[in-house]
Order: sequence, then C-alpha cells, then structure tokens
Amino acid sequence: MILGSTGSIGEQALDVIRRHPDRFEIVGLVTGSNAARLAEQAAEFGVEHTGLGVDAAVQIVRDVEADVVLNGITGSVGLAPTIAALEAGRTLALANKESLIVGGELVQRLAAPGQIVPVDSEHSALAQALRSGTHSEVRRLVLTASGGPFRGRTRAELANVTPAEALAHPTWDMGRVVTTNSATLVNKGLEVIEAHLLFDIAYEQIEVVVHPQSIVHSMVEFIDGSTIAQASPPDMRLPIALGLTWPERLSNIGEPIDWTRAATWEFEPVDNDAFPALNLAKQVGEARGTYPAVFNAANEEAVDAFHDGKIPFTGIVDAVSEVVDRHDAPGELTLESLAEAEAWARAEAHTLFAG
Repeated sequence: MILGSTGSIGEQALDVIRRHPDRFEIVGLVTGSNAARLAEQAAEFGVEHTGLGVDAAVQIVRDVEADVVLNGITGSVGLAPTIAALEAGRTLALANKESLIVGGELVQRLAAPGQIVPVDSEHSALAQALRSGTHSEVRRLVLTASGGPFRGRTRAELANVTPAEALAHPTWDMGRVVTTNSATLVNKGLEVIEAHLLFDIAYEQIEVVVHPQSIVHSMVEFIDGSTIAQASPPDMRLPIALGLTWPERLSNIGEPIDWTRAATWEFEPVDNDAFPALNLAKQVGEARGTYPAVFNAANEEAVDAFHDGKIPFTGIVDAVSEVVDRHDAPGELTLESLAEAEAWARAEAHTLFAG
C-alpha cells in the first residue's frame, strides 16, 4: 500500500515495483489531490482500493489487508495514517518524518519493535550500519548533510538570498518546503529528532557533518573506534526498496559507486552561527511533548512567509525560535493537544510576520 503515490516518493516506489513485479502486489493507492495520475497508476497496477486525502488514507489502511504501508505523504498530516498503520499491525515504511517527529511518544508507544522501517536516506543508512553492532556498542550516530545551496556562507551573507536561490539544491530534487528546509538545515534538524526516536540514541550522541557530495548517507561510530558508513550515489529508490523489503535487498535498484574513477569526498563541520536550526531542533527534541510539533508547524509557516517576501531567509529560523520560546507545552500528549499546539504555532508565527 502506498500513501502519497503521486508524489516523488510514491512515483519512485512504483518504479521499484515495476522492476520486481513478481515480488509485489499493490493493494491500495492514496494521494492528496492528483486524481488523474492516481487513476493512471491504479490502471497500470490493477489496484482496486484508491482514495484522495488523509481521511481516505486512514480508512484504506484500516480496512485493506497489507503487509507493508509506505507513508510518503508530505507534512504532519501524515500522522493520522501513521497511527492507523501501526494500530492495524502493518509494517510501516516511513518516509513521512513529520508524523514521527510531531507524534513523538504517541508513535513510539504504538510501534512494536521493528514495525517502523525508515525510508529517509540518512536513517536507512543508519539502520544498515547499526546491523554491525549492538545498541550498547554505539558511541554516536553521524548524519551527513549536503550543506544545501548556501554551504560556506556566513549569516550576514545569507540575509539577502532569494527564494529562487534557496530552491537551487545542488543534489536532490524536492518540493518547496523540503528544499527550503535543506537550505536552512531545518530538515537536518528534523532528521536528528527522527534519529533519536527511531534508534533510542541520546541527542548528545547524534552529530551532523556536512558532506557536499551526498555519497555517504550517514555513519555509525562504535565504542572501539570503528566507523561504519553506508555509501551510494544519491538515489532514493535504494532506501525505498529497503523500506519495502527490509532487511532483504533487491537487485537492479540503484547504480553502484564507480570505483574506477578518481573521486574526493569532503566532510566539514556545520557552522552553527549561520545555521542555528540544528541546535534549536535538539532543544525542542529534548523538551519533548508538543514542542517538536510547534517547531515543525512554525517552520512551515515561516517557509511560506519567506517565499511570499514577508521575511528574509535568516528570518525563517529566527521566527521558529521565537514561537518555540513562547510555547508552554501541555502535560499530556494527545492527538487533540498536538492539533491545538500546531494551530497555536501557526497563528503565533503569523503575528510575527504581521509585526
């Protein structure tokens, strides 16, 4: 079952399935609004159960038997289908990081061991590398970041960058929010929270390093000094395929590294003055409760405000930080308190843009 079937993750998942038609049967397809493309997909793969929107996703996940549900929905609206998949006992191939980050302890409580398989390239890399040792042998997780289009620029140099420049990612082809989040490193901050929740590793043991070539997707450092890295040319079909068949690997998915050609891989520390999103993400992750939901919602509004010309590029994380500072998290984490916190964060962010 594929949720978000007409988006980037969904289309690439269908490409994986085309390469191995004997291994998969698609029992359900759901997308947000692209009904015409959904109909084409359903006709090609002979899918009986299809739907539009989050409510349809929740209903189909509950009612239609599936071994694996791939959640490729964008944004925190993916939380409800994530919860439905876990409650139904499906293996959840999770590309919708926001649902885990926003849902936090709710999702953790529902998930059985091994029920969530990460599809983000960084977390898939960590899951692969972690098979080299036990949990107690891990010294730290190292997530790699491309650095986005503004790698090497100072905070002062970032003040006047344009939306078009922010969308010119050097490696990945993504949507507006995710691409902008990559430029601010908010996306990497979300991935730090996700890594903590997925692998139960303390925040002080999770680091980020800039790797502009995007060949090493993440690394695990063990207590004996060994570091295990997962490397491959950037191609999301590889982690998607692993998400569908974990821990088994499929053939004919991605091109391997060409070791006959000379290459240089660079690794640099993050400039936290120019890119404060990582430290802020760790702060909200450690605060738990509804703080990550507030962080995510305020950021989505700030990204829109930047692209609408209301705030500068550096104002995105500044606004998120201000909203987080104003937040007073409720004691109990529920779907209702999460919805209230998100609505409050969006409204609070707009007061900043109006001012």
